Amino acid sequence: MLTLIITLFAIQLIILILYLGLASVGHRFFIHQIYVSNLLKLFEYGQRGVERINQELQQKRRNRHNQQQQQQQQQQNGGHFKRTESQESNDRISSHSSSMDSDYNTDSAFDSDSDVDSDDEVPESFRKNCSMTLRLCETQNRLQLSTVMDFTSLGIEAIIDDAVTKRFAAEELKTWNLLTRTDNFSHYRSFRLAFIWLCGFLFRYLILFPTRLFIFIIGIGWLSFVCTFLGFLPETRFRKAIQYYLLIHVSRILSRSFGSIINYHDEENKAQPGGICVANHTSPIDVIILHCDNCYSLIGQSHSGFLGILQRTISRSSDHIWFDRFQMNDRLAVSRRLRQHTEEKKMPILIFPEGTCINNSAVMMFKKGSFEIGATIYPVAIKYDARFGDPFWNSSKYGYLRYWMMMMTSWAIVCDVWYLPPMTRKLDESAIEFANRVKSKIASKGGLVDMEWDGQLKRQPVKPEWIKQQQWKFSQTLLSGLDNDDNNYLQDGNNNQQQNSRNDNCDRNENFIYTNFDVQLTTKVNALYDQQQQQQQDEDEESELLKMKEL
Repeated sequence: MLTLIITLFAIQLIILILYLGLASVGHRFFIHQIYVSNLLKLFEYGQRGVERINQELQQKRRNRHNQQQQQQQQQQNGGHFKRTESQESNDRISSHSSSMDSDYNTDSAFDSDSDVDSDDEVPESFRKNCSMTLRLCETQNRLQLSTVMDFTSLGIEAIIDDAVTKRFAAEELKTWNLLTRTDNFSHYRSFRLAFIWLCGFLFRYLILFPTRLFIFIIGIGWLSFVCTFLGFLPETRFRKAIQYYLLIHVSRILSRSFGSIINYHDEENKAQPGGICVANHTSPIDVIILHCDNCYSLIGQSHSGFLGILQRTISRSSDHIWFDRFQMNDRLAVSRRLRQHTEEKKMPILIFPEGTCINNSAVMMFKKGSFEIGATIYPVAIKYDARFGDPFWNSSKYGYLRYWMMMMTSWAIVCDVWYLPPMTRKLDESAIEFANRVKSKIASKGGLVDMEWDGQLKRQPVKPEWIKQQQWKFSQTLLSGLDNDDNNYLQDGNNNQQQNSRNDNCDRNENFIYTNFDVQLTTKVNALYDQQQQQQQDEDEESELLKMKEL
C-alpha cells in the first residue's frame, strides 16, 4: 500500500514538473480551452436554473398578493351587511366632522373636490416628463421653491447610483459562476444547483487549491533564488539577457498558481528599452500577467507585510522604484529617477497611472508625472473575464494573502491583453492632455468606461476645488439657459401661459448635478425680472396717457 502511494505521488510530481516546464516556456495547453468552454456551459445551465427559481418565486408572490386582495374584498363585502345602527350613526358623525375639517383646512395638499390627476392641479415641478424650469414668483422678486425640485431628484439619483464609488467594489455579475461570493444564495433553493455547487466546491478546494498552492510555493522559492542570483552578477550584456528570460520564466510559473489563461494581442507593439508602459490597474497580478510576455522595471507604492517582502526581493535583480504617494519629497525623487532611467535606455518601466486598483469596469484619472518627461509611452489595455473569477483587489477589505487564496480557489483568471501603438506627446499638448489621450485609447480598446475622477477618492474625501468646479459648471449651464429663453420665461409668467412654457422647456437637459444656486444666477434673474416689471409699468403709463387724451 505504501509503495502504491509513493508511486502515485511520484507520477503526479512528474506530471506537475512537466506542466510547469512547458508553461515556463509559454506553451499553450489545449486542455485550458476545453476547461473554459465546459465551464461556460455549466454557468449557462446554472443561470437557467436561477432564472427558473426567480420566476417561480415571482409567481408565488403574485398568487399570495391576489389571495390577500380577495380576502380583503370578502371581508369588506361580508362586513357591509353586518353593520349596526350605532356604527352607521358614528359614520355619519365622522363624515360630518371630516366635511367640517375640509372647509376649515383650506391649505391642505389635496382638495376632495379637485382632480389630483389633472395637469392643471399638480405642481409643475412634479409633473411627469417635465425637466427643469426656472420660474419667477409673480408677487415677489425671487425664485420659487419648486425650482429646485428637479435638481433634488437628480441629486438623490446620483447618490443611489454613484458612478464613482461603485468602481471601488467588486462588479456585480449578470450570471452566476457557481461561487458563493456571487450567487445570492440561489443554490439553497434547488437540489440540482446545490449538488452542482457542492461538486464545484470540492473540486476547487480539494484539487485546484492544493495544486495551485504547491505551484505558488515553488514559484516564490524560485523567484527568491533567481533575484538573489542576479543580484551577484555584474552589469553586463550577459546579465541583461539572462535576467530577461529568467524573470519571464518565473512569472509564467507564478501565473499558473491562480490558473491564468492569457490572450495577448498585437505583440509587435510591446514596450522597448527606454520607454514607459502604462496600463489600467485592477490587481497586483497585473504585474505577473504583463511579465509573462516582457520584462519590466516597476514603479509603485511601497507596501508592508507579505507584499513588501516581495518588493524587497525583486529589487535585488532590477532597478525598481518604490515610493510613498503621500510624501512630496518621494514624488520629486521619483520624477528624477524616472527621467534618468529612460535616458539610460534601461528596461522599460511599467506604471499604473491610476494609482489604485479599479474593478476593471472603468479607467479613472491618470497621474501626469509619467507623461511629463517626454519618453515614448506604450499603452496596454487589460480586460478580465469576471465570470471565471473576479481579480479585483479591494485592499480595504482583504489582505494580500487572503486575496491570493481567493484567486487560487477561483475557477480561473481569464484575461485579454492588448498592446497599443506607441504614443508621444505633441508639441502643443500639455501633460494632462497627453495623459487623457492615452487613457481614452486604453478605455476604448478594453471596452471600459473613461472617467475623469481621481482614483484616490477611494481613500480621501473630495477636494474643495472639485466641488467648486462642479458648482461653477452648474451655474454656467443655468445662466446659458437663461440667456436663450429668459424673455420667454418672464413673458409666459406674466401672461399666465405656464402650459406653453412647460412644453417649450421639457426638452432641456436633465443631467444636472444638485448643488447650491450660484449668486450670479439669482442676480441675473432678479435683473431680468426688474427689467420686465419696468417695461410693464411703462406700458401701463402709456395706456393711461392715451385714455386721458381720449377723455
